[in-house]
Amino acid sequence: MRLRFSAPFSAVFFALLFALLLALFSVQSCSAAVPAGENQPAGVRNIILLIGDGMGPAQFGLLESYARRAPNSIYQGRPTAVSQLMQQGKVLLSDTGPHDVLVTDSACSATQLAIGEASGSEMIGLNARGDSVETILQKAKRAGMRTGLVSDTRITHATPAAFAAHQPHRRFENEIAADLLTTVPDLMLSGGLRYFLPQDAANISTELQKKISAAQLTLKSKRTDQRNLLSEAQQQGYALAFNRQQLAQQQHLPVLGLFASSAMDDAIYASQNPDSAQPDLNELTRKALQLLGTSERGFFLMVEGGQIDWAAHNNDAGALLHELLRFDAAIQEVVNWAADRDDTLVVLTADHETGGFGFSYSAHDVPAARTLPGNGMRGQAFAPNYNFAPLSLLDRLYAQKKGYYRLWGDASTDASSDGNKGLPTADSLMAEVNAALDFPFSRTQAERVLRRDPNPYFDPQTDAPAAATQPHIEDFSDFYVYREERYLNALARELASAQSVVWSTGTHTAAPVPVVISGPEPILQNFQGFTRHAELGHQLKALIKTD
Repeated sequence: MRLRFSAPFSAVFFALLFALLLALFSVQSCSAAVPAGENQPAGVRNIILLIGDGMGPAQFGLLESYARRAPNSIYQGRPTAVSQLMQQGKVLLSDTGPHDVLVTDSACSATQLAIGEASGSEMIGLNARGDSVETILQKAKRAGMRTGLVSDTRITHATPAAFAAHQPHRRFENEIAADLLTTVPDLMLSGGLRYFLPQDAANISTELQKKISAAQLTLKSKRTDQRNLLSEAQQQGYALAFNRQQLAQQQHLPVLGLFASSAMDDAIYASQNPDSAQPDLNELTRKALQLLGTSERGFFLMVEGGQIDWAAHNNDAGALLHELLRFDAAIQEVVNWAADRDDTLVVLTADHETGGFGFSYSAHDVPAARTLPGNGMRGQAFAPNYNFAPLSLLDRLYAQKKGYYRLWGDASTDASSDGNKGLPTADSLMAEVNAALDFPFSRTQAERVLRRDPNPYFDPQTDAPAAATQPHIEDFSDFYVYREERYLNALARELASAQSVVWSTGTHTAAPVPVVISGPEPILQNFQGFTRHAELGHQLKALIKTD
């Protein structure tokens, strides 16, 4: 069938079509960061970049659903810090992918934000060619600004490392630690002490040993040499802190705070131990703002909520909610500090989505029919065909007392007297899950979680004999790459129906992530529509003037 238009209609149609195409071209031109770089307005004084590692759209949704709709929400009608930022600024979507593949890891994605160029998988501070590129933090230092990195993982971990190190792979954490002291951020607060200690504890001064021991931290090192990066940091002028009390005493920059041998405590454990010697993420953020905020030439600060990603890798919905809440508390510190300022740009985003998380309706436990008072029911009962997930689930997820990783460790310890080779028994696992979660868990389910299958990728020439088998995953097995942690994913599968939660993977997805930007209106005009992380990073770097 051919459509025919009269001449006047045809003219109007094509005029409207031209206007639409022009509008689309204008939006694309605004969102293309690299060509627009020369037209950027004058730089802002302070740039605060907040990265929720693994915090895709569904994770944003979980936080807001809990805050707004959980019957016993701890927010009690208050808006989340995330939604406050949204109300103050604007929201974009960003493609997180590397230059040549669809799915990113944290190192590559954070690197693209840091250097403003496309990067490759698992690279730190390098572009896709493998060249070292000045990061936004390094450019800020060159401009005379103060700089800081805060994370609840390790300071040598992928995301913070990408802003102050240059390495071909994220696993080179010993080298990353040395790079950090070459770049010399004014403030570094996180875990990762073991990468700064010499292999032999005898090479640590008595004074440092006492300070570390007072913080109840181990002197065990992951280095393969005798470099004492703590003493090198002191020689560069860094004050050192290893617990909450020592951090509170710091009033001047530079500061290096390392509060755990490896990663810092997870959010559930931290919330249950408020008197711990280890400061929480919101405390680290508040201290960073206090110290950096006195800079006459402004500052750049990156704050990472890194264990959102870890909870999602484990497919642990309750832990994921707690990690989101912890990150939101840190964001609130930024929102409060930046209130009524016209010189600060706050950018909240994620490096990628993790786990393919979502709530879903199912045929499990369909609610009974009930009578509604409305006059439109016409005598019929309210009887949906499926379980659409009651809001009470949000409170039940919040009630979780242990993350799966800690729970699994405790169940294994409980079973150790049975000679169970480091694994839980069905009984010890059942007991730990029922004690920690508000979702009944049977011995039959525990037995299914403990199943193992032959590992199709086992190589007897290179792999340890124990790798000949792996925990059983019913489907999409190739997407659960962290072999022994697959037990936690199997646990999540057993709890999925009761929680109305589905997970599509144990790794990352290519879902575009939100970008929330708040700051001076002339600056916000440069950020439009759908972007890419490399473009976003370029735009942020362009705001820093080194003239």
